[in-house]
Amino acid sequence: MATEGPAGQSPSRSKRSDAQRNRQTVLTAAAEVFVASGVDAPIRQIATRAGVGMATIYRHFPTRADLVTAVYHHQIEACAEAGPNLLAGADSPLDALRQWIDLFVDFLVTKHGLADALQSDNDRFAALHTYFLDRLLPVCARLLDAAAEAGDIRPGTQPYELMRGIGNLCIGHDDDPRYDPRRLIALLLQGLQRPHTS
Repeated sequence: MATEGPAGQSPSRSKRSDAQRNRQTVLTAAAEVFVASGVDAPIRQIATRAGVGMATIYRHFPTRADLVTAVYHHQIEACAEAGPNLLAGADSPLDALRQWIDLFVDFLVTKHGLADALQSDNDRFAALHTYFLDRLLPVCARLLDAAAEAGDIRPGTQPYELMRGIGNLCIGHDDDPRYDPRRLIALLLQGLQRPHTS
């Protein structure tokens, strides 16, 4: 009979939860490193940031493409889960939309270089892009609908167009330190708002 671990867990369940925690720690660290240094950053840098050995990273993610893909999935999920939470906790649906768009822009920065990293595996990239749309379009639609119903923005904004427009505004921010896409995105959001009549 298996002995119980801490809190009544069996050793194998405890090992699985430790492995899951390590995996999440690596994904978070990798996302931060990718933002700072790009997807070609040394694996050693990610291991140092995560506080784990390189063997731990390779055990979970045998290739760089595996790691980049997993970071992309992790970031999509974080962005998707944030939408309803922001809507529940923000002062208004418009504030929730603004905060979610900030997270979305952060995600787009993290995603920078993904296509190059996965160039040898176009099917994998196509599947990720479909997953990205399937998970995030409904979240964006819900935030837009809530803001329109509250009278904060004009109705009729399409989530795909908004996300595509934001993505286009983010292009080139790495190459020009004088360009801050967030300023233009703030103007875009301002343009969606209903004018307040006194």
